[in-house]
Amino acid sequence: MTMLDLSQLDRIYLATGKTDLRKGIDGLVTVITEQFALDPYQSTLFLFCGSRKDRFKGLLWQKDGFLLLYKRFEDGRLQWPRNQAEMRQLQPAQLVRLLQGWSIDATIHDFDPAHLRLQQKNNVV
Repeated sequence: MTMLDLSQLDRIYLATGKTDLRKGIDGLVTVITEQFALDPYQSTLFLFCGSRKDRFKGLLWQKDGFLLLYKRFEDGRLQWPRNQAEMRQLQPAQLVRLLQGWSIDATIHDFDPAHLRLQQKNNVV
C-alpha cells in the first residue's frame, strides 16, 4: 500500500458546491472531463463533497490506475465552499486546513474598536 504524498502532486482541485457522492471512479472522471474540462490522467488530486459536509471523495490517477479516496468524519464537518460549481485549485496547506475542519480561505474579521472609544471617552485607559 502506498501513502499519499502531497509533495508528489502537481495540483489539488476542489469541486465547490455539491457532487453526488454515489458516483464511483467513472462517474467522477466524467464530472472532471465534461463539467470542468480537465484531464483526470495527471498527477492531480480532485476532491468532491456531497450534500452532507461530514464526508468527501478524492480521485487521483496513479501510474497504473485511479485511487479513490473516501473519508467520513465521525465528529465535525468540513468547511466546504458552496458558492458555485467550479474547480478551485488548492495549495497543500489549504488541503491540510480543510481536513482539520478549518476553512480553506483565510478570513480577516473586521475589528470595531468600539470598546476602545468608550474607554477613551470615559478616560479609562
